[in-house]
Amino acid sequence: MEPRIQYTKTSDGVNIAFTTVGDGRPLIQLPVPCFSHAELGWQMFNAVQQPLAARFRFISYDSRGSGLSDRSAIDFSVEAMLRDLDAVVERSGCDSFILASWTTATPIAVTYAAMHPERVSHLIISDGCAAFSDFSESPAYKAGVTLLEGDWVLFTETFGQVLWAFANPEFGRLMAEFMRSCCEPEAMRAAWASWESYDATEFLPQVAAPTLVIHNKNSRWFPMNVGQRLAATIPNARLTLIDDITYAPVPDLVQEFVGEGDEKAATGGSLQAADIHTILFTDVEGSTALTQRLGDARARDLLREHERMVREALKSHGGSEVKTMGDGFMASFSSATKALECAITMQRAFAEHNESAEEPIKVRVGLNAGEPIAEDDDLFGTAVNLAARICAQAEAGQILAPIVVRELAAGKQFMFADLGETELRGFEDPIRLYELRWREAG
Repeated sequence: MEPRIQYTKTSDGVNIAFTTVGDGRPLIQLPVPCFSHAELGWQMFNAVQQPLAARFRFISYDSRGSGLSDRSAIDFSVEAMLRDLDAVVERSGCDSFILASWTTATPIAVTYAAMHPERVSHLIISDGCAAFSDFSESPAYKAGVTLLEGDWVLFTETFGQVLWAFANPEFGRLMAEFMRSCCEPEAMRAAWASWESYDATEFLPQVAAPTLVIHNKNSRWFPMNVGQRLAATIPNARLTLIDDITYAPVPDLVQEFVGEGDEKAATGGSLQAADIHTILFTDVEGSTALTQRLGDARARDLLREHERMVREALKSHGGSEVKTMGDGFMASFSSATKALECAITMQRAFAEHNESAEEPIKVRVGLNAGEPIAEDDDLFGTAVNLAARICAQAEAGQILAPIVVRELAAGKQFMFADLGETELRGFEDPIRLYELRWREAG
């Protein structure tokens, strides 16, 4: 079993090398900028990659500027790294996948997971951080960034054998050789400089996927309190401590963590596949700005009121809560009529609340209907992705739906306004949207 090297192109024209090996549920491994090589990594990190490939459809890739990807592109900003990941996701055809990250790739993973809750089924973080400030004061970083400006060989040897794998000299020696194969010195310097702008702290509470935080107890880069803070801030996270800089325990930990969701689904209480699900998304408009303006405590009180009102509406209309994303919900209905009635109930409840509230709750709602994939108490697939995109297209107080929902509810006295066709990100063809009118004529 050897990885098959392929190429995809990013939206800004960069060629990205990626590999796919194994069968089963997709697992995409995010590369640490300038620490990846599509061919050599298979042997360098055989304790991790090969066991993962035996249990999952394992997908890894080289970031731009490194490995077998385009080495002339040395933009390692979060935005550029997200473009690399988007290209690999689209090329590999993954609707839903496990996303695994290590060290300074973690802010990229957290940002993507928060932005795409419909795609990331599980998030795996190993020795991660949320922001540059989590490790900028560590002696290892301070020593490394100074050496990086000098001799390239001395830097890689010191990094591999002293700053990283000090307890495993042979692994450290191989790491130094691997680093020199991954990129050129100027690319490594650009990657380290880009880390200074990494900060995904605001996205941590928005991660909806079950998250496993794996942290080395004796890391010279990331103190244990960094891992603890990640696990405490991500809503559905678990912390597991290891003491192995080669990360050999990770595949077993990932399999066990993901498998718990499979066991839960098999023993009841999970979403069941149906011919048609009507998917409903809610989203509180401007939640990030709200938190900055009101502070964490007051903003959380407001979001808690939003959660209460949404759950009351779901209960009264037979909706199933799939998950909450911090400032929004994903719910499923077996009836389009019930879903539309629930959406109207929600918006009327928010409007009534806003009449006398000091701080209004402004919510957008989007719906779609289709045949999603039911897995791990969650729903995945194109029908879900489109519902999320439609919700993002709505304005505060709006309820938007495509023609399929309108047709399923035909003859039920709902009033729809045709908004025409709209381009939605990730969908080749324009989508015709309808606004459900919910305000009573006065």
